[in-house]
Amino acid sequence: MTVITNGSSSRVKRLEWEGDSLEVIRDFPKEVRLNLGADLRRLQEGRKPQDWRPMHSIGPGVGEIRDQDERAWYRVIFYMKVKDMIYVLHAFEKDTAKTTKHDLRTAKLRQKALQARLRKEGK
Repeated sequence: MTVITNGSSSRVKRLEWEGDSLEVIRDFPKEVRLNLGADLRRLQEGRKPQDWRPMHSIGPGVGEIRDQDERAWYRVIFYMKVKDMIYVLHAFEKDTAKTTKHDLRTAKLRQKALQARLRKEGK
């Protein structure tokens, strides 16, 4: 997909969803989905999301987009090391400030599986 900005063309990164991440996001509240979707779009356009942080504990090129409402915190963990792609590794909600070991492990396992798949495909 190409986006025209001020008369010039720039490449928009594509999204690929790993595991059940897309289904999980679809169950988030509408306002949260809109906010996280806007931040994913910023990433696709090469801009920084409004609320995010790098996730060095999972690996280089991995980050986390964040949102919250009165009920919970919502997270989307993504990987951006491949030229024209953003891979959404994991999406989840939590009710405490700390991310569970289960969610960290899920993101790490998906990132390792993704890297193995990309190596096999020669990317």
